[in-house]
Formats: sequence, structure tokens, C-alpha cells
Amino acid sequence: MIKPELFDLVELLVDLPEYNLIMGEQGTIVEDYNDGCYEIEFSNDRGETIALCPLQIQQFIILWKANSKTWLSLTEKLTALIDKLPKEKQQKILDFTRSLLDFSVDKRP
Repeated sequence: MIKPELFDLVELLVDLPEYNLIMGEQGTIVEDYNDGCYEIEFSNDRGETIALCPLQIQQFIILWKANSKTWLSLTEKLTALIDKLPKEKQQKILDFTRSLLDFSVDKRP
């Protein structure tokens, strides 16, 4: 798991109707409470804060690492999402991925 750090860009994985935020919205980590909880700032297009909310690590994924100034790869984002799922759902993803590989392999005798 990639550890969230201050100023990382994150994407919301859940709707937060109490903050008028929906899954997919992006925000910035502005505080690390050192207990798996992070304060995330969400802003509008003008840079004005529209919500500040404490989130558990299960509620978001990291998109961009501020300290290295790099975007996470698709593989890293998928891994982060899969790690948040229960084992039985992880197994379903593995089975599905295997089925995709099965279709792409040439099966000539």
C-alpha cells in the first residue's frame, strides 16, 4: 500500500452527501491525524475551499504523490482499489482477469 502524505492528490471512493461531494471528486491531503484518518480539502475551479472533511484511508485512493511530483500508474491505482476489497471480491477480480487472458492467447494446436 502506498502511504498517503501531506499534499497528495486523492480521489473520493464514496459519496459524502453531508459535504455535497460525490465519488470521483478530487481533493488534497492537508492533515495526517496518524490514526488512518486524513483531513482532505476539496476546492472548486477557482481554488476556493468547498469542503474540508476527515476521511479514512478506505474512502479514497491516491492519484498524485506530492513529494515525488509523480502520478500513480494505472497498475498502482488498481492495486490500491483491489487492496480495499474483501478477499472474496479480490478472488473474483483474479478469476475475471484470468478469463481475459484466456481470450487473448492463441489456442491453435
